[in-house]
Amino acid sequence: MEGSLCHEFPTDLPAIDVWEVYGSLTLARLVPQLLPHVLSKVELVEGDGGVGTILLVTFPPSGNSGLASYKEKFTMVDNEKYIKEAEAIEGGFLDLGFEKYLVRLEIVGQEDGPTIIRSTIEYKVDAEHASNASLVSTGALATIADAITKYIKEQKNPKQAGEQTSEEQAPRQKENKASEVIGRQV
Repeated sequence: MEGSLCHEFPTDLPAIDVWEVYGSLTLARLVPQLLPHVLSKVELVEGDGGVGTILLVTFPPSGNSGLASYKEKFTMVDNEKYIKEAEAIEGGFLDLGFEKYLVRLEIVGQEDGPTIIRSTIEYKVDAEHASNASLVSTGALATIADAITKYIKEQKNPKQAGEQTSEEQAPRQKENKASEVIGRQV
């Protein structure tokens, strides 16, 4: 059984800024820091972030899938088209009957719109373990895209990122600004 899942995450960041993180080992360093409940550790086994790089990816102990860790190898890193592919080479889904488990990350810049972080998982599982295909999900990749875009925005402008608030906080900010204006007029 073969299949694929895709998730698209829009952001107003320029594609080049997103690729600076996604196209390098920075992503492997940041995810355990920002999202330890998604990945507890990512270790560089071999390479410099280019094609052939091997990472040991460790999941937190609370996972329901029974996956502890796996090794992945970068099979494509295209710095012009902003595409990275990593394929599982040991452990993880391969221990659950998968013959192929590949993650493709594409940073797609739109001319008149947002940048899209497109995360695709391609898999092939043997017939005996076909029910394990239900374990494949882009949920973690969507969570990572959200956290990384927030991180990049904070790094670009720490003061502005700190001032950005949810819609619930906006009325309080307006009230505070109104109080400041009234206070200055008195």
